[in-house]
Order: sequence, then structure tokens, then C-alpha cells
Amino acid sequence: MLNLVLFEPEIPNNTGSLIRLSANMGASLHLIKPFGFEITDKRLRRAGLDYKELAQVFEYENFEHYLDKAKPERLFAVSSKVQTNYAEVEYQEGDSFLFGPETRGLPQAMLDRFKGITLPMQATSRSLNLSNCVSIVAYEAWRQIGFTGAKCV
Repeated sequence: MLNLVLFEPEIPNNTGSLIRLSANMGASLHLIKPFGFEITDKRLRRAGLDYKELAQVFEYENFEHYLDKAKPERLFAVSSKVQTNYAEVEYQEGDSFLFGPETRGLPQAMLDRFKGITLPMQATSRSLNLSNCVSIVAYEAWRQIGFTGAKCV
């Protein structure tokens, strides 16, 4: 199982979309507070539809609480501020992918602490939408580990 980790997510629609993505992939979604929205926000529910019951969603009070409880073996910090192309990494079952807040990304201290990966984009671009970025990275990792648990529809 893969682990998608959102550090201080700000936009409920993105988090709702990622609840749906994690349910459909069989990935766990880890949400680290504070959130930029209430977990009961109707935009979160609308984007996630009824998938919250099908998804494995965990909440943590802060990043250290996440590290203590989830105990990630391999954690990749995903950022536009690093150089390693996400497609050049060999992923393993159980890998975790850490994504920062939509408006500011991950703090430099996290980028210094964990292996960083990035998605290629045009030189004039700043960043991708969070839920799009998570989807791209998650599906590449899932593809590499053989689409564990998947069925073709």
C-alpha cells in the first residue's frame, strides 16, 4: 500500500479529490493539521463524494505526531524546489509521498530532511495543482509496484 501525505492542506476540494483517489487506489491518505478548512466542509464532501467511508484517512495534530504514529519507512518530499525527476525513482510497496500546502509548499527543513522528487514542467511554470500532482506521482508509484489490488474497468 502507498501512503499519500498532505502537510497542512488548505483547499477542501483538493483534499476531497484525494480522498476519492486514495480509495480507488487502495492507498492511505494522511492529513496533517492544521487544515485550511473544516473537515466537515461541504466542498470536501462534494469532491470526495461517498468515498470517505471507502478510504483509509488518518489525521495527525502535527508533523512529528505523523512521524511517531505512521512511522514511514521511505518518505519522499514532493516539491518544485528539488531536482530529482519523480519518474527516475524506483518505488516500493509502503512508500510515502509528502506534499505541502497549496499556497506555499513544504518548508525548507522538510526538503533538507527527506529525499525530494519533482514533476517536470515548463520553465515558465510555477507549480501544478496539488490533486493533479499527487495523482501523477501516486499512479507512477502504483504502476511500478504492479497496480496491487487493481482491476481493469
